[in-house]
Amino acid sequence: MKQKTTFAYTLFLLLLAFQTTAQNPFGINLAGADFGSNMPGTFGVDYTYPTASELDYYKSKGLTLIRLPFKWERIQPTLNGSLNLNELQRIKTVLNSAENRDMKVILDLHNYCRYKLNGQEMIIGSSQLNITHIKDLWTKLAIEFKDYSNIWGYGIMNEPHDLLPNASWFDTAQDIINGIRTQDAQTSIIVAGDSWSSAERWLQYSDNLKNLNDTSNKLIFEAHVYFDNDASGKYDANYDAEGAYPNIGIDRVAPFVNWLQANNLNGFVGEYGVPADDNRWLTALDNFLDYLSQNCINGTYWAGGPWWGNYILSVEPDGSTDKPQMAILEKHLSTTSTCKTLSSNNIESDIKFQLFPNPFNDHIVIKGIESGAIINISDLQGRLVATQVVENSTIMNLDGLHSGVYILKYENKFIGRVVK
Repeated sequence: MKQKTTFAYTLFLLLLAFQTTAQNPFGINLAGADFGSNMPGTFGVDYTYPTASELDYYKSKGLTLIRLPFKWERIQPTLNGSLNLNELQRIKTVLNSAENRDMKVILDLHNYCRYKLNGQEMIIGSSQLNITHIKDLWTKLAIEFKDYSNIWGYGIMNEPHDLLPNASWFDTAQDIINGIRTQDAQTSIIVAGDSWSSAERWLQYSDNLKNLNDTSNKLIFEAHVYFDNDASGKYDANYDAEGAYPNIGIDRVAPFVNWLQANNLNGFVGEYGVPADDNRWLTALDNFLDYLSQNCINGTYWAGGPWWGNYILSVEPDGSTDKPQMAILEKHLSTTSTCKTLSSNNIESDIKFQLFPNPFNDHIVIKGIESGAIINISDLQGRLVATQVVENSTIMNLDGLHSGVYILKYENKFIGRVVK
């Protein structure tokens, strides 16, 4: 038993060490395939896809993660029917071009849990559109794309919102996950939050997503954040009229970040963007991206793409001139080098520690460790911030620690991650 225990700890620490400097890339939404109200529409008239020159531009800026929006009606013109071969080839062309440039791609189904049928928009759960239809789509997509090594994740639905009681987002997402896993056990699955994927409203509308089950344990949760007064991304007024301030993005994304940390889950921010008509917006964006990076969460800016014209959030260059936002994006190309993937949930071990409460305030109970043990407490940067002795399965006097995420070690062995 002792030999097996030692091996389990060794495996645990090796896996942790391999992930110590894990960095995830930041990137860009390359919109265009989601354009147009005419469904399915005509390629080149109603919608388009990113070109090789666009990939070259964003690659040159260091933005190596592409979120690629596409439409359900175009990839599967008939519900439960075959996938459109021309549309499939367009997506595969982007994937191959990205792979040639060492870029990763997120396949983003940009449908809001809706489908336009005979000119009328239907919502999942209505008489003509149900959960089995979307499960069928993603099962077929997984067959087509499972062998692409540069797919960063399947974005199973953009911004679910205002759903029907008989087809909750939780139930819909779980069925999609189940369908994908019948064909593809390797690719990560990105689950957007309910209520327009709002980071600010995450606990109110998306807390139950932590109970989703993935047999491959490769879920990534996605939130969206905009800095205008209603968080819609329309930016109808100026900086002051929108009620903005330097840390508005941090305040809005914090509920999502705290939820990820408290539940030991992986996250991603799929959309954020600011106008360039006031440098204070750029400061807010810079602060926001720095906060994400320090908390080991990456994201994709909204947006790039060839058909935006004078759209205020676009970072498509004007000829050879970069948009002002690009200077900020170039500062944040990946999460910090000290980021760790610290989840112990996926590692089988005979050694079990129970830590509670988590989040904590002034004490932590540690079940499975003897009195007198010395616990070292470090922050996510690896800095030792406190050392406490276990007494009656408890470490005390932690009220002086600032809010954040902490790593607990005993005899230099990882025993848990806690949030204050």
